Amino acid sequence: MAAHAAVPTRRHLSTHGWGLPVTLGFAYGFWAAAIQRSGGIITWNQVGIGLASGIVLAGAVYALRQWGHTLPVELRAAAWAVLAGCAVGFLFSLSDNSVLSGAVLGLVSAAVTGVASFYLFYTHEDTPARSQPPARTSQPPARTSP
Repeated sequence: MAAHAAVPTRRHLSTHGWGLPVTLGFAYGFWAAAIQRSGGIITWNQVGIGLASGIVLAGAVYALRQWGHTLPVELRAAAWAVLAGCAVGFLFSLSDNSVLSGAVLGLVSAAVTGVASFYLFYTHEDTPARSQPPARTSQPPARTSP
C-alpha cells in the first residue's frame, strides 16, 4: 500500500539546531585565543584555550536552545544571563586586568542579558488563551428585551 502524500520521504539536513552554536563557538574561541595572544606569536596553549572555550560556549548555547523552552521563564532568563556573564567575564579575565574588574563586567553583562531575555521570553510566551482565536458561532447573539 502506498504511503500518504504528507509523509516525508527523507529528512533534510537543517542548520537550525547547530548552525548558530557552532558559529558563536568558533567566533568566541578565536576571540579568546586572540586576547590571550596579546600580539605575540601563536602558541599551542592559545590554540587550546580557543578550542576549549569555543566548544564549551557552543555546547552551552546548543543546550539552552534545545532544552531551554522546558524551563520556566524566570529560570530560562537566568540561564542565559549566567551564560552571558560567564562568557564576558572569562574573555575579560584573559586580558591583563584585575579579577575584580572582570567580575564586575561579567555581573553587569549578566544583569543586562537577564533583564532583556526575561522581557523577550515573557512577552513571547505562548499562553493557551492567546494562541487560540475565539470560536465563532453561526448565529447572531440573542437580544434581550427590557
